[in-house]
Amino acid sequence: MLQTVLDALKELRSPFALYEMDIHEMVAKRLAEAGLPFVHEAKLAPGCRIDYLVDTIGIEIKKGKPDASAVKKQLMRYAACDGVEAIVLLTQRTVAVPKMVLGKPVHVIVLNLLWGVALP
Repeated sequence: MLQTVLDALKELRSPFALYEMDIHEMVAKRLAEAGLPFVHEAKLAPGCRIDYLVDTIGIEIKKGKPDASAVKKQLMRYAACDGVEAIVLLTQRTVAVPKMVLGKPVHVIVLNLLWGVALP
């Protein structure tokens, strides 16, 4: 399942996105096109919500240049949840995060590296 999710997201070609919700809409469309059932804004635990959950694969989206420290804290919260087996971090720009968090794989997909971003 993880590779299927990664393959689907790697097909994204992001135009300029003004808001993070623009990226959310692109991800929802891409997951639906790939036939992957998902939950948007999935509640993992009290006070812990991830942008998308595809089976046990969590997807977190960050617009712009995310703060690495804050993102690492988020990833720790998500990885601590039993319903998450792997995390995909989808960002516009590169951010350094561990490849494993609490024994769970973390994959980073950078939109700017997927054929570049088409600016208006």
